[in-house]
Amino acid sequence: MKSVSDQLLAVVNSPAFKCLAIGLVLVSSLNCYSFRGVSIDPNVNTFFVGDFDLSAPNAPITLSQDFAEALRDKIRLETRLSLTDTDPDLEFSGTITAYDVTAMDPQPGEFSGQNRLQIRVRVEYLSNKNEDDKWEETFSFFEDFPADQNLIDVEDTLVNSIFEQLTEDIFNRAFSNW
Repeated sequence: MKSVSDQLLAVVNSPAFKCLAIGLVLVSSLNCYSFRGVSIDPNVNTFFVGDFDLSAPNAPITLSQDFAEALRDKIRLETRLSLTDTDPDLEFSGTITAYDVTAMDPQPGEFSGQNRLQIRVRVEYLSNKNEDDKWEETFSFFEDFPADQNLIDVEDTLVNSIFEQLTEDIFNRAFSNW
């Protein structure tokens, strides 16, 4: 019969115990560290995202409003900030400057195997709490789709995917100091 210390040693050395211990360390560390690296001044409590202008001639008419709403949702869901249109602490505005479909991956016989939808947006960021905290930057992202597919059939999926990356990049620029 094994002694209590031998039994305890067997439990501590078991793979299940080690996994549990690592899991507990990781969970407890979540309270101390943010994997996203979000850094928001404690004095900043509100934000506003205005409707973006649309200067891309071939873009869907609702693209700018859809983009602004996607950015609002991103900030509202991933920060403690409240959306307001009255004296916001942070302001985002800008223009969708490009909505381009180009042929990629040339194939024999002058056909394209892939098309690319690219969206480019110029963003202006302003902190009303810190006059030095402002910037203007252009963000761009694209998605490829098979040339035998009609853009209209895949457009919503492509635009949502592109918006997801663009809003992530803008969010990181504004709140992660990169």
